[in-house]
Amino acid sequence: MAQRVLVVEDEEDIAFPLVRTLERDGYDVEWVDTGQKALDELSSRPADVVILDLGLPDMDGLEVCRKVRDAGFEGAIMIVTARAGELDRVVGLDYGADDYMSKPFGLAELQARVRALLRRTSSASSDEGADDGALRIDVAARRVFAGDDEVSLTGKEFEVLTVLAANRNKVVSRTRLMADVWDENWYGSTKTLDVTIGRLRQKLESVGVTEKVVAVRGVGFRLEGSPTDA
Repeated sequence: MAQRVLVVEDEEDIAFPLVRTLERDGYDVEWVDTGQKALDELSSRPADVVILDLGLPDMDGLEVCRKVRDAGFEGAIMIVTARAGELDRVVGLDYGADDYMSKPFGLAELQARVRALLRRTSSASSDEGADDGALRIDVAARRVFAGDDEVSLTGKEFEVLTVLAANRNKVVSRTRLMADVWDENWYGSTKTLDVTIGRLRQKLESVGVTEKVVAVRGVGFRLEGSPTDA
């Protein structure tokens, strides 16, 4: 079955070539032009990737992002916007987006980013029978479990966790986390790392994971506990 992409964009001259390009790549593409239509569409037909414009006519795209994450959407969200500046980038990622592109953008770059997001969020069957509260990371399937219960993480939350788990009980510096999870060309605020860590910690604690994400003041973060990775 083709992977599904939802394009949320109110400008036809941007949406049409984008939809045609993604359809030629073999994706099942749906296009909506308002935030409410996006929420309705995702409630009835989940998507693998949402390409989300911030400047929608009925509501801010950031609000759409927040609402779909609150509703349990586990797919990837890529924000596209004409807004400039570091603040929008940081806020967008804080709201649960996985990637960010500024308008105007090239279709080839967007195609590459969509492929990357789909690789990150692809899933497969998991092993069963883990102890309650034990953190289990299936890296190949990009899934995380607390015992038999799956923990829903965004792409960035998953990547932060895998870096910390690969260095379990060792401190990973903020600089390394930013370079490994975002990239070496990231020039935004590291506040987005703190927010991502905060969300990750809350999700793990809420399902009773015994391992802890601990902040080491002025240095970085450490995952404390015994490994039970898949």
